[in-house]
Amino acid sequence: MNLQVRAFFHTQTSTLTYVIHDPLTLEAAVIDPVLDFDGASGRSGTSFADQVIEYVLATKLHLKWILETHAHADHLTGAQHVKARLGGQIAIGCGITQVQSTFQDIFNLGDSLNTDGRDFDHLFEEGDSFSLGQIEGRVLATPGHTNDSLSYVIDGNAFVGDSLFMPDAGTARCDFPGGSARTLFQSVQKLYALGDDVRIHVCHDYQPGGREMAYVATVREHKKANIHIKADTLEQDFVQKRESRDKTLDMPKLIIPSLQVNIRAGHWPAPETNGVVYLKLPINRLDS
Repeated sequence: MNLQVRAFFHTQTSTLTYVIHDPLTLEAAVIDPVLDFDGASGRSGTSFADQVIEYVLATKLHLKWILETHAHADHLTGAQHVKARLGGQIAIGCGITQVQSTFQDIFNLGDSLNTDGRDFDHLFEEGDSFSLGQIEGRVLATPGHTNDSLSYVIDGNAFVGDSLFMPDAGTARCDFPGGSARTLFQSVQKLYALGDDVRIHVCHDYQPGGREMAYVATVREHKKANIHIKADTLEQDFVQKRESRDKTLDMPKLIIPSLQVNIRAGHWPAPETNGVVYLKLPINRLDS
């Protein structure tokens, strides 16, 4: 039997969380879980993550992995909440150490942040493998959007984070610290080389033109119709288009809280002497 895939859509951040499992052993992984967060009030919640947890429990799955495709800048990860309820190892790409070092400086976090990735249970490198029961998967480093971006390739499916959106939305931005449009072009070539029938599962869908939400397209469909990078797109043309578009984009609404939590694998900063957790707002450090 083939890998089973269930997608959950977090409408506030247009994020896809996936639960994947081996139907024989019921070993499962959750990919890119989301924590509810209101930036204006500073209030967090678990309603969305609880829907994912309830599905795992109702389906009697055994959670082995909580897989992050990268340290997201547009939503807070729900990894710690999922782990507390279901267990599993929280994993991310080894490039997270570069991301941690970058934002340790931007947020002036000093020794309050470990920059060796130890907050995560496991760091994946290019070519590493993982398993869900009898189904083997492998890890593909796909940086460009961020230093730590990677894709999980398993049983004809590729969960690519923000490297690709749906074909009518193109690719993710590359102007965050450590991002590179040229590097993303090379990463997409690796994804396109997986085979035309491989199903690309995206982490976000912003529903361009008001269409219905969609989250999966084949490599063949991307190579034919992706508005930023088709099979015959030249590197210099992609870089010019991507960099020009990035100059027009505002920063994500939740980038400030998201990064401070996500580089810690979903842990909040330590409470201060009054027992309250605070997040920093750096002034004039992040470009708009």
